[in-house]
Amino acid sequence: MLSEYIAKKLKEAIYEILKDGTYFGKIPGLKGVWANTKNLEDCREELRSALEDWLLFKIKDGDSIPELKIEVSRKQAVRHA
Repeated sequence: MLSEYIAKKLKEAIYEILKDGTYFGKIPGLKGVWANTKNLEDCREELRSALEDWLLFKIKDGDSIPELKIEVSRKQAVRHA
């Protein structure tokens, strides 16, 4: 389920080359999920990592995740951590 969500969101990513020659990537609709590196391949990997971290924090905090329904209470997350 999470793997499919990550793959889907990475396909929606937008990349651009900045004036300094670095690559910037973001996923529309996911505030704070972005990456900026020297080449496109690294940018994609950093963006994947940022998305994974973002998901873990959302799940831990019990926040909603666009297009994904996960039922985990804060007590369950703490108990199993």
